[in-house]
Amino acid sequence: MTARTPLARSDSETLVQDREAGLERLLEIMRRLRDPDGGCPWDLEQDFRSIAPYTVEEAYEVAEAIESGDRAELCSELGDLLLQTVYHAQMAEEEGAFAFADVVRAVCDKMVRRHPHVFGAAAGHRTPEEQTADWERIKAAERGAKPARAPSALDGVAVTLPGLTRAVKLQNRAARVGFDWPDASHVLDKIVEEARELAEADTAADREEEYGDLMFVMANLGRHLGIDPEAALRRVNAKFERRFRGVEARLAAEGSSPAQSTLAEMDAHWDAIKAEEKAARAAAEDRA
Repeated sequence: MTARTPLARSDSETLVQDREAGLERLLEIMRRLRDPDGGCPWDLEQDFRSIAPYTVEEAYEVAEAIESGDRAELCSELGDLLLQTVYHAQMAEEEGAFAFADVVRAVCDKMVRRHPHVFGAAAGHRTPEEQTADWERIKAAERGAKPARAPSALDGVAVTLPGLTRAVKLQNRAARVGFDWPDASHVLDKIVEEARELAEADTAADREEEYGDLMFVMANLGRHLGIDPEAALRRVNAKFERRFRGVEARLAAEGSSPAQSTLAEMDAHWDAIKAEEKAARAAAEDRA
């Protein structure tokens, strides 16, 4: 483990206040937050499990900033995500497992190892297909070096990934060894089959299982169509939120609210907002 030598308090304070100090400043801020002598009580109470949900949340906020196109927000969210890495590394250093420098060394070694066509004596031109094959071969060799269950094409797909994302990754892994439908039409047929089975399910357990099957096949359809199901769902969530807030605003202008309105009244506002959005898109396309 490559641990850092603690700084004298005056040197630490100088570093913390130096806005140009970069990563070393962030590492020192995190060390100070976790310092039993004068650190933050909340930060001192945290452990890997309690911080993990924040790490996942920050990754989603990075994706949201990318989707919005707001580069200033992306800069801020990438900083928050970097802080999560520093946070975990600081806790690991405290227990003597590893330090931030070990995290950096490990990922650098991995990138060099997995890109022999770029780095080292084997560097040279490779097609994207050849590079992907090399990447998978190297990853398989890395997995084989770890004690685990019997080797599988599905090894290395994290169980903590969001469900739709993990479904696509599992399907991609299976497809690489030939276990896949030949095109999207077969997936659409399977969706019809799974929807029928869901409609016929007569117990709560069966309905949950059949609903899961349908979601899994929907993720597979997205994969065949080149659509990221998580990204598509995020966009439709944003669209629903935008339109529903519009309905609320229109009702408020009438001195009403959703709770005081009928479904037909809310649907009428929804349809009007939808039509306005469609017209605005058409006008923007005409200008382009």
